[in-house]
Amino acid sequence: MTKTLPLLIAAAIASPIAMAHQAGDFLVRGGAAMVVPHESSDDVLNTGELKVNNNTQLGLTLGYMVTDNIGVELLAATPFSHTVSTRGLGEVAKVKHLPPTLMGQYYFGDAKSTVRPYVGVGVNYTTFFDEEGRGALSGTSVKVDDSWGVAGQVGVDVALNERWFMNASAWMIDIDTDVHTAVGTIKTQIDPYVFMLAAGYRF
Repeated sequence: MTKTLPLLIAAAIASPIAMAHQAGDFLVRGGAAMVVPHESSDDVLNTGELKVNNNTQLGLTLGYMVTDNIGVELLAATPFSHTVSTRGLGEVAKVKHLPPTLMGQYYFGDAKSTVRPYVGVGVNYTTFFDEEGRGALSGTSVKVDDSWGVAGQVGVDVALNERWFMNASAWMIDIDTDVHTAVGTIKTQIDPYVFMLAAGYRF
């Protein structure tokens, strides 16, 4: 991500743009979105905390510019799939989730700025499904409760022409849940970062 932003800005400087985002515009972004959990949990049978692996899927956002500087955005994606493990037991479950997130945003610069950094804050709803016990929990029931939490965001759009732009963005999402298993209920904080590199279209 740190290498991507300078490349986007350099591309913008090399290409003069007549106009960027302004009030009334819809912004559609699509690209690779990677979920990186920063999890912690109760200890599981003295084998350590639950560990959740990273996963990358197609990320999609739809935004609307309320004013030249204030926007709203909805994050969606194809389902993320994660392996869940502990240090002592190895893999114990597989689970999928969807994390729709609604953000209120502030864009720096003005409607003619080629580079539009922004920040956002909002609410996330994460729904879990297709839970499956693996390894020591193979054949047993695993259920993960859905979660509501706050989310923060930083990002930047760099105009390529009057309609197309490139985007790099990151979210920090609060996801607290209970994992119900045959060995008991495990309180878990997933709290992932979501990193997205995308192409965007303004209309």
